[in-house]
Amino acid sequence: MREIILDTETTGLDPKSGDRLIEVGCVELLNRIPTGREFHRYINPERDVPAEAVAVHGLSGTFLEDKPLFAHVAEEFLDFIGEDSLVIHNASFDIGFLNAELGRISLPAITMDRVTCTLQLARRRHPAGPNSLDALCKRYGIDNSKRTKHGALKDSLLLAEVYIELLGVRQAALGLAVGAAGESEMGAARRRRVKQRSTPLESRLTAEAEAEHRAFVETLGANALWPRYLGAGIRRG
Repeated sequence: MREIILDTETTGLDPKSGDRLIEVGCVELLNRIPTGREFHRYINPERDVPAEAVAVHGLSGTFLEDKPLFAHVAEEFLDFIGEDSLVIHNASFDIGFLNAELGRISLPAITMDRVTCTLQLARRRHPAGPNSLDALCKRYGIDNSKRTKHGALKDSLLLAEVYIELLGVRQAALGLAVGAAGESEMGAARRRRVKQRSTPLESRLTAEAEAEHRAFVETLGANALWPRYLGAGIRRG
């Protein structure tokens, strides 16, 4: 199963009022494991970047003015995401901006039926919140100390870890990881810890208890199973 963790940065909050996309970052997961394949592009928004937006992500108009237009990276972006599921924190925000950019160049919109919103997942799992990306990293012990500002690729990498924790599959995988010999790593570790005793433990079965058991078995009748074991002799020790 292939999934794409996706994040964007923008000039503001509303694509309908003229705000534009300025960064896209994607991380590929196969069976919930990052493959190392990534897509990351800065984009020239063809407009200024307000100071309040720069304070959030640090991407100024000067930095972006020599970057490609979205139209020039759209095909590469769409090839990367393919038709696979997209995993996005506060998905309606990012999809709104992506679809606005796709619409400008007459390309089909991304439909929400292929999108998983991790903000919604987090709200269902932790209804008391908070459920921002930073808060979820703190909750799950994920190191986000380098996240001094927002960044599409950096945040996608963090979100990949958060997503696995939200699904609860990391813990399940601990006992299912298969080693080279074909057994689980947990099982192999348990087997390595088991050692034979140098001297066997003394039997706690006394002769008196054994005699009482034989007398009881004789009352069970000829069709009982126990006489077969007694016929072979009860092992002691």
